[in-house]
Amino acid sequence: MNSNVENLPPHVLRLVYKEVSALAADPPEGIKVYPSEEDITELHTSIEGPEGTPFAGGIFRMRLVLGKDFPAVPPKGYFLTKIFHPNVGHKGEICVNVLKRDWKAELGLRHVLLTIKCLLIHPNPESALNEEAGRLLLEDYAEYESRARLLTEIHAMGGPGGTSGAPQDPNDGPQPKKHAGDPTKRAGPSAAAVPAALGNGASTTSSNSTNSSTSNVAGKKKADKKRALRRL
Repeated sequence: MNSNVENLPPHVLRLVYKEVSALAADPPEGIKVYPSEEDITELHTSIEGPEGTPFAGGIFRMRLVLGKDFPAVPPKGYFLTKIFHPNVGHKGEICVNVLKRDWKAELGLRHVLLTIKCLLIHPNPESALNEEAGRLLLEDYAEYESRARLLTEIHAMGGPGGTSGAPQDPNDGPQPKKHAGDPTKRAGPSAAAVPAALGNGASTTSSNSTNSSTSNVAGKKKADKKRALRRL
């Protein structure tokens, strides 16, 4: 999406810059704001999933886009992190009244962010963009909660393939077997195992020698007995 910096009047840009700076310095609880020096009309944020909801424990990246007619027209909100929620479309678009008919220029961006966070606590199935999520919320809350929690764990908790915005761990992805990096195991039996193996072999050899010696002695005694009987 193209920047609207050049389309906004200077006084509006000054107000936006002032509000965004205040939000970055003192954001609402559970919300972080990442202002861009290059484009003040696109505000990136992250929202912590509220406790007691299927989104708890997740970090959901979001952006607000200020159009050329802001603040007469509300900003557009998008979730960048995939979420199963009645009021969030498949492309991340957010449907909430404050971004539509209830918008007032004096509300400001802080109010928008707080409203979107509240939407995670109190979804509104009557204005559902995700019809399946809206239906489950009304008809089978347990299934809705299960689906929403699953997507939260996959996409909002920073795991492999997640989009929570956390830096990717270099250890993410398929890992070698645990012994692959162990030189003692890669090279073969461990040093402790070698003497044991040799010891077992020595014991076996010794045992075989003892058995052989016993057999020889028994055979010799038997032969001597036969010779003695022949003499008689």
